[in-house]
Amino acid sequence: MGELGERFTEIFKKYLPDAFVFALALTLITAISALLWTEASIMDTIEAWYQGFWMLLEFGMQMILLLVTGYSIALATPVKRFLFKITQFIKTPKQLYPFIIIIGMLLSSISWGWVVITAVLARELALRIKGVNYPYLIACVYFSGIIWVSGFSSSIPLLLNTENNFLMEAGILTETISTSYSLGSILNISIIAFSFIMAPLLFFLLMPKKQQSLEEMMVSENSIQENTIIEEANSMRLPGNPVSDKLNNTIIFQYILGVMGLVYIIFYFSTKGFDINLNIMIFIFIVLGMLLHQTPMRYGIVMKRSSGNISGILFQFPFYAGIMGIMLHTGLGDVVTKWMVSVATLDTFPLLAYLNGAILNFAIPSAGGEFAVVGPSIINAVKELGMGLPEAEVTSLIAKASMAVAFGESLTNCLQPFYLLVILPVMGIGIKVQARDIMGYLFIPFLIFFVGWALMVLFIPM
Repeated sequence: MGELGERFTEIFKKYLPDAFVFALALTLITAISALLWTEASIMDTIEAWYQGFWMLLEFGMQMILLLVTGYSIALATPVKRFLFKITQFIKTPKQLYPFIIIIGMLLSSISWGWVVITAVLARELALRIKGVNYPYLIACVYFSGIIWVSGFSSSIPLLLNTENNFLMEAGILTETISTSYSLGSILNISIIAFSFIMAPLLFFLLMPKKQQSLEEMMVSENSIQENTIIEEANSMRLPGNPVSDKLNNTIIFQYILGVMGLVYIIFYFSTKGFDINLNIMIFIFIVLGMLLHQTPMRYGIVMKRSSGNISGILFQFPFYAGIMGIMLHTGLGDVVTKWMVSVATLDTFPLLAYLNGAILNFAIPSAGGEFAVVGPSIINAVKELGMGLPEAEVTSLIAKASMAVAFGESLTNCLQPFYLLVILPVMGIGIKVQARDIMGYLFIPFLIFFVGWALMVLFIPM
């Protein structure tokens, strides 16, 4: 299986272009599809593309802040010491790959943004353990994030359980749908159990024989070695310790604001329960980073280091938002959904919703954004197919179809390199690595999980 994985990797290296080329090609494919399958004119399609271009600005900024603030925590000396202690038993690549999968899935179950922490941990271990195939390790980190869709930060079930969401405002739903129907369902728990058992085993079996260490991939010998945060902060002091240096290196300001932040975090969770979203996660990262790095000078240095490789997110997010705009404003997303609904029955509809989520993820690589396009059609179709059934049963079917969209969306990230933009800025520092070096290792796991999840969506009740 390892040799088979390497063969697919070689194929992907030859034929998978850079992530930005992928975005450009998808834009053209989506635009042509809109012209063929909808009544939109060329100008309508171009206008929809432009309107969509700005739809993910907030989300893009959240991604950048999530990345740099999460990475800043992992660079803190106390965190590095802690990670070193809990990973001392990891000595070989055979132990490393399954361990990273399990840790990554645990962290992603809490919040999908915590895949950044997994990436930092994997990089540190790659520097310590001999014989690691580093592109394969990146693939392990990336794959570990697929379970986020079943965890506490899963956007679609959280949306359905949010008061006055856009579906309720549009009259599509009359009340919220509790997460007990979605995240707490038998189907979701089965998906989690299957994933935690199969993923470590699968990546152990697929482990490549050849070594490609992080050190070998470094552009220069100085790529790893650099001054510590404290050393760089001390090197910037002026002789005589002037007032400016005292202010730059005092702990008073950050500790006061850090305590203020901790007070709000406690208040937030005490009043809202375990309601995790992007904003509170970023805020937690900022507060912890300030407390861990202690002084404004150190925090400024660590944020500069954390922001060193975010260009991919900065300029590619608008292009994917443009694709989303075409899907939404030309009606293409609705056309695709209605076509699938036309051939569905009550029993097969969850599977079609799963395929719908998988296909549209290539055009809209955001679960929340995708559901904004297809959610109304999905829910209306379930209500039509379930006409005459008890209300509780229809609610359960809506939750199942919605989760099926989320499962399909999450899993096809294995073939869609967009969210590598979150991992590569951390794991790719100082080396030359592209999506094509990694995606081939994900093809076999994708096939096995795609079939496994599809069978569970089809046969396991909510």
